[in-house]
Amino acid sequence: MQPRGVFWSIYREALPVLAIALLGGLCSGLVLSGLLDSVADFPGLLVMVPVFLATRGNVYGSLGGRIATGLHQGLIQPRFEWNDRLVNAIIASGINAIGISIVIGSLSWGVLTLLGREPAPLRVLVGIVLIASLLTAVVMIGGLLTLLFAGYKAGRDPDNLVGPIVTTLGDVFGMAFLFLAVLIVEVLVS
Repeated sequence: MQPRGVFWSIYREALPVLAIALLGGLCSGLVLSGLLDSVADFPGLLVMVPVFLATRGNVYGSLGGRIATGLHQGLIQPRFEWNDRLVNAIIASGINAIGISIVIGSLSWGVLTLLGREPAPLRVLVGIVLIASLLTAVVMIGGLLTLLFAGYKAGRDPDNLVGPIVTTLGDVFGMAFLFLAVLIVEVLVS
């Protein structure tokens, strides 16, 4: 295929997914505006939001890349069945997501404390981001696998789908689950 044909093929495959990602980003912004009311109750929460969302993309983008490569090489079949490569990649992603979430909460608390600000208690910030991370992991892994497998079966290049899927799912569900985690912690704290 000529370079121009490759360009248009990638563009045609990615454009609809990017449009959905745009809508997902707008929805995430709406959830963030609802979360702003809780910022006064949990100082430091707003500091964690961009880092939390960025790490969802990093952790699950790597997982999506591994799955895409496995699909291309025939090491992973586009169906839900036991596959040691797939299971190990999922477990590693889950561990990374949970570990980095603890680091996010701890660093946010530590940096704000060093700057002389009074953040919410460490256990509260870590609790919020950990609850959100666990909930997001379920949706990110399930959604990523479902959409990549369906796209691959439909003849789409999974490499063109990983970025927009991870971004959209991470932003939409990351914000929604941060909001839910704040509600859960509010109930537990009071």
